[in-house]
Amino acid sequence: MRYLDKNIEEIHELLKSGKIKPIDLVEEAFDNIEKNKELNAYITLCKEEAIKEAKELEGKEVDNILFGLPIAIKDNICTNGIRTTCASHILENFVPIYDATIIEKIKSKHMIIIGKTNMDEFAMGSSSRTSYFGAPKNPWNKNKICGGSSGGSAATISARDVLFAIGSDTGGSIRQPASYTGIVGMKPTYGRISRYGLIAFGSSLDQMGPMTKNVYENAVLLNALVGRDPKDLTSAKKDEEDFTRLIGKDIKGMKIAVPNYLMGDVVSTEVKDKIKDTIKLLESNGATVDYIDVKYLEHAMILYQIIAMGEASSNLARFDGIRYGFQAENVNKIEDIYLETRGQGFGEEVKRRIMVGSYLLSGENAKIYYNKALSIREDMKTEFNKVFEKYDLIIGPTSVTTAYDLTDPMDDPRKSFMDDVLVIPANMAGLPGMNIPVGFDKDHMPIGMQIIGNSFDEAKMYQLGSFIEKELNLDLNPGGEK
Repeated sequence: MRYLDKNIEEIHELLKSGKIKPIDLVEEAFDNIEKNKELNAYITLCKEEAIKEAKELEGKEVDNILFGLPIAIKDNICTNGIRTTCASHILENFVPIYDATIIEKIKSKHMIIIGKTNMDEFAMGSSSRTSYFGAPKNPWNKNKICGGSSGGSAATISARDVLFAIGSDTGGSIRQPASYTGIVGMKPTYGRISRYGLIAFGSSLDQMGPMTKNVYENAVLLNALVGRDPKDLTSAKKDEEDFTRLIGKDIKGMKIAVPNYLMGDVVSTEVKDKIKDTIKLLESNGATVDYIDVKYLEHAMILYQIIAMGEASSNLARFDGIRYGFQAENVNKIEDIYLETRGQGFGEEVKRRIMVGSYLLSGENAKIYYNKALSIREDMKTEFNKVFEKYDLIIGPTSVTTAYDLTDPMDDPRKSFMDDVLVIPANMAGLPGMNIPVGFDKDHMPIGMQIIGNSFDEAKMYQLGSFIEKELNLDLNPGGEK
């Protein structure tokens, strides 16, 4: 019997009754990962530690619904005593001596970390092909990408290895791979989850979030992750809340906006048609759906490139081979240590972004580019606020196409940004965004829809997402290669 195919309420009752133990779930998870090892979803597995922890939980009170459940962690989140590489040669053997706040929260619920998932190097990319450890593969078709940068987390959930994974989202890196692999991925409001212990890419954009096979389980995990953290001054002063409270509620009377920008010519016909079908479903159940124009959205990708690459060049300056991480050999001068370590340690995409970001922040360029981008970003936030004065939620496609081939060329630096063109606006405005599956293309590859909410309105997003999920009732188990 596969316990991890059940929903969390069923597993919780089995654990409470003593019919199964945490070790049964952990062993099943590692069996699943072994069967799906061709997916290359993990960089580091924690089998010995996970088994030990599962056995230590035996006999303890099953005091919460997440007790004893295995979880996978994206490999840019610090885990005490567990290798954390950011999928980069420069951190290939880095072992943190502390836990990120999100890891402390996960452990406080007695969840069991089973491994660190594959990703784009330092979260820079949209296909997870910049990983030093090779690209993860899509469970729906192993010849296709699973998206990025949280590709490994998406793949392991889609393959049903485990129920829960954590990803991070700087410019769509939870939602886009969730779309490509047919799972639910939530980027919460900026500040909802402490960033302490997340290895930074773009500090004003980065946010971690849950990746799951369905909406309810996503909301349950988010319940455990949020909260003010004095170690992260950008974490929001918000009370904890139950994000499942609106799941199952009627959507009659809900007002929903569809920005014309999100349904533009860049989006494939198959994806747009599936979104239109979903819109008809919502309208037939009493929701009002309007197509609207939102100013500045067409600038979101350019703003992202300026802000994210500028912040990346600053954040990655710490990786110099002196304090920790990889250090180049056979060099004597300090300048050569820096030069050779960074030259050998970083991949091509990361080096490109560092160089562009350094240019954008140098001298007068900071005012001309970075500060100007921040100013326009504030204007974009204002425009989103105007939308939410009239509408409850915003919807549209998550990605412009379904997952493409792993062998597609990577020599166009604009391509990775275009893959994320629909998801970047939510990061620019710090708004919560979620992907839910809404169907398949002609090759039976998943199509995702994005739901964007007002700041700290994740519960309403789960309300809409759960309604669509229930009505469509899709079979989202890939069941092997298609």
